[in-house]
Amino acid sequence: MGRTLKEKQDMVAELKETLNQTQLALVIDYQGLSVAEISDLRKRLRPMGAVCKVAKNTLMGVAIAENANWQSLSQFLQGTNAFLLVKDDMQGAIKAYQDFQKVSKKTGLRGGVLEGRPLSEADIKAIADLPSKEQLMAQIAGAINGVATKVAVGINEVPGSLARAIKAISEKEAA
Repeated sequence: MGRTLKEKQDMVAELKETLNQTQLALVIDYQGLSVAEISDLRKRLRPMGAVCKVAKNTLMGVAIAENANWQSLSQFLQGTNAFLLVKDDMQGAIKAYQDFQKVSKKTGLRGGVLEGRPLSEADIKAIADLPSKEQLMAQIAGAINGVATKVAVGINEVPGSLARAIKAISEKEAA
């Protein structure tokens, strides 16, 4: 038995609202996954600020029709799709999906969209391989610390160099 028109409208409204808060959308083929496996995927994604929505392609098509940021998703709307909608941690969500995929071996990544641009599977893997925000901050802090150390050593050398120069001049004048 199909959903009522009201249920479909509510689902489209919910998809639109979720998409408004989403940075990255991934489309996976979920054919063959059990309810328990979908629940496992959702549980893995939740700590990363991501949700897994199973929706008919026609309903997702209606949800993205008026939003230029997500219209690129339309090219992936074939077959049985689940939509991984990521609000916060893009790398973490992709890695959580990749870990799930290694275990289940049943899903296929169709593609995704980031800031209105369609992404291939290779693009998505590249995003997952980027250093995390914490790693980047540590690298920057290390670089700043290294520069600060060099500056401090240089500043400490100035008085010694100046003293040696004055001593050499005074010895030269005394001679």
